[in-house]
Amino acid sequence: MMKKVLVLAEAKDRSLRNVSFEALTAAQRVSEGGEIVAAAFGSDAVNYVGELSKYGANKVYVVSNKELDTYTTDAYFQALRQVIDAVQPEVILMPHTAIGKDLAPRIAARLGLGLVSDVIDIQVEDGEVIFTRPIYAGKAFEKKKVVSGILFATVRPNNIPAEETGGTAEVVDFNVEIKDLRTIVKEVVRKTVGGVDLAEAKVVVSGGRGVKSSEGFKPLQELAEVLGGAVGASRGACDAGYCDYSLQIGQTGKVVTPDLYIAAGISGAIQHLAGMSNSKVIVAINKDPEAPIFQVADYGIVGDLFEVVPLLTEEFKKVLVQN
Repeated sequence: MMKKVLVLAEAKDRSLRNVSFEALTAAQRVSEGGEIVAAAFGSDAVNYVGELSKYGANKVYVVSNKELDTYTTDAYFQALRQVIDAVQPEVILMPHTAIGKDLAPRIAARLGLGLVSDVIDIQVEDGEVIFTRPIYAGKAFEKKKVVSGILFATVRPNNIPAEETGGTAEVVDFNVEIKDLRTIVKEVVRKTVGGVDLAEAKVVVSGGRGVKSSEGFKPLQELAEVLGGAVGASRGACDAGYCDYSLQIGQTGKVVTPDLYIAAGISGAIQHLAGMSNSKVIVAINKDPEAPIFQVADYGIVGDLFEVVPLLTEEFKKVLVQN
């Protein structure tokens, strides 16, 4: 049965996040030939139409309101609520990012909808939409379906491969009324500049207490740069002051699912495994052959990370030059 699907396209630093395209790919499956509507917010929204069209959007609601240039819960809630009222979708999909985690539950509560969060797969079986999501810190998975009302879900980055479809979307310039904002962002100060988004990185190089200091992260940063990846950290490394908490991966940090995860000097506490155990390939580097991280690793290297990581960096440089 054809369905109308609304996808909230999320941008960062004036470019669309890859998870927006993944959500559009999920929308293609769910719609079963129905209409796919993307909503783009902010002053640069009109610039996103081309890419959204390429990944399957039939129609793009361009909400060019400067109040939406920087995320605030009130402004985005008001804007998305008005878009939903106008579109009248049967399915709503959003990225499972910091914004999605904050905004989706509020929308669901106000509209009286059920919410399936942190979805890693969406399939249509016998005419029913089946959502797959991890539970118990990634140790098991559950399949869920919505029995009535609008289907509403958030999609975890790096799990549903984005697929281009081509085509040209109809553009709808949509004006929203935003009022009574309780929060106004005056300035955004970033602790990290540039680099690959950790949540969407295809390669993540993480360090634990074994890096011993903030200087110990330099070899990891060099390896990540060569591989076009991002640097992460365990909670232990963050607690020790070796790096900022924005790099923390784990149950109380970010959840990542890259193609390659390199854990250097990380013992493998359960809290950390919850944030990276679903990575496609895991490489562990640790001096302790009994470290728990080796139990989940696809490849293990027993050795000093300060010797192993620079060697890996040099070898990857050679291989990448040859290719």
